[in-house]
Amino acid sequence: MGAIQLIDLAKSFPAAGGSVVAAVGGVTCDIGDGELLALVGPSGCGKTTLLRLIAGLEAPTSGTILISAQNLANIPAERRDVAMVFQSLALYPHLTARENLAFGMKLRGAVPSEIDLRLTETAQLLGIADCLSRRPAELSGGQRQRVALGRALMRRPKVLLLDEPFANLDAPLRRELRRELQRLQRELRVTTILVTHDQTEAMALGDRVAVMSAGKFEQVAPPDELRAKPANDFVSAFLDTRAL
Repeated sequence: MGAIQLIDLAKSFPAAGGSVVAAVGGVTCDIGDGELLALVGPSGCGKTTLLRLIAGLEAPTSGTILISAQNLANIPAERRDVAMVFQSLALYPHLTARENLAFGMKLRGAVPSEIDLRLTETAQLLGIADCLSRRPAELSGGQRQRVALGRALMRRPKVLLLDEPFANLDAPLRRELRRELQRLQRELRVTTILVTHDQTEAMALGDRVAVMSAGKFEQVAPPDELRAKPANDFVSAFLDTRAL
């Protein structure tokens, strides 16, 4: 079970002159087990910082993060059952696709038979079984994206965090991988938070969409509700609901 609870979660960073900047300013939200929450908002509104807080890559200034009702306050990133895919993909260029996929499970001490079984399952799910012997430079953009996603899914995490995963791809490939992500997320029932700058992508993929501004959630609702009843002028203008 991977339900997420964010309770008055805040993160501030020091700024010039002894002041502080609130990147995340008191976010409270429940994300259901197996739900895909799409997170949108203007650049600098705190989307990536929020993901990093959940992953354990940043420590909150205040507030609480729970996954499956477990408080993560004193649990380091490597012990959280959370996987994250960055926009940069961060594949190891000297390793094959197979070795990139297996890397995380090897670090966690999984036995070879378990790694091999999970690798076979994941490669088949993602349609990359025929390119496991290639290094990242020998893969297409879509194949590299699938390997990065597969590496995150190898250990079947409770929570999957995706930070602009399709941003560097052309439009046809983006559409193909959106469908792939939707299928995988439904099959595996992994609780997912997707950060995207693409409002159409958010509305197409999200069970709910969270619209963020200046470190806070302006509205969290299913796509149809956002279209029909934006909470305020900011949500309406940012999503341009007439065009969605």
